[in-house]
Amino acid sequence: MPSDASAGASAGRWSSLDRPPLNAAALQRALVTGEGLWTSLEVVDATGSTNSDLAARAAQLPEGAVLVAEEQTAGRGRLDRSWVAPARSGLFFSVLLKPGDAVPQERWGWLTLLAGVATAGGLSRAAGVDTALKWPNDLLVTVDGEERKTGGILAERVADGVVIGIGLNVSLTEDELPVPAAGSLALAKAAVTDRDPLLRAVLRSLEQWYGNWRAAGGDPASSGLQETYAAGCATLGRHVRAELPGGRTLTGTAEAVDTDGRLVIRTAEGQHEAVGAGDVVHLRSVH
Repeated sequence: MPSDASAGASAGRWSSLDRPPLNAAALQRALVTGEGLWTSLEVVDATGSTNSDLAARAAQLPEGAVLVAEEQTAGRGRLDRSWVAPARSGLFFSVLLKPGDAVPQERWGWLTLLAGVATAGGLSRAAGVDTALKWPNDLLVTVDGEERKTGGILAERVADGVVIGIGLNVSLTEDELPVPAAGSLALAKAAVTDRDPLLRAVLRSLEQWYGNWRAAGGDPASSGLQETYAAGCATLGRHVRAELPGGRTLTGTAEAVDTDGRLVIRTAEGQHEAVGAGDVVHLRSVH
């Protein structure tokens, strides 16, 4: 059985009465039903990285394993950036997916974008807050009229599947933000900041999107994923700078996300280039 470490945490260990521990037993009952995608759900008090932990055990676990940490001490974002937040101030979790032969491996790259769509949809329903997507893996909320990053997604290939890590700032205050450009659901005036219903909503949304995508053989068009991602992507239509592997930069207008999940950028010279990896910066309008 998955451990219930966090549910047993004593009130004396809470950093704030507004940040109770997750109820692991209730989450297991709600999500690990034997009929859906999720096969196990474990909550731990603290770990270095849920992605690293789950990846290390992936070969011994069935698809649908979920690992949640109340605190990550060595959480990672893209490009090995650190992700640090106070205990119980956010949602830090990883899931193990094994699409197998149902989806050609060249389409597995869509899983990062799928997780973004699923997370944004789940938060919209459960927290009543608009969450936009910044290509390829950031989640944005609006705080005092300004776009701020409140979450990120990191997908890592393992032997026979993919581990997807999702980190969300939920109750962080301005004073607790790691950088000024960061945000949180609380700062975006979310209607709900209780992490239990938020986690349930995101995991149920992820299960639905993954099921549809897998049933479509990973086709982003027929599963509706490509259209939905484009509709919620704050990067499209913007003037951007893409910082590419090898030190090259590309500046232009982000026009589309193609069938491979790449960002298509139109340069000032009218050339189109599809970017599959890199760091994208939203620039102010040139007008």
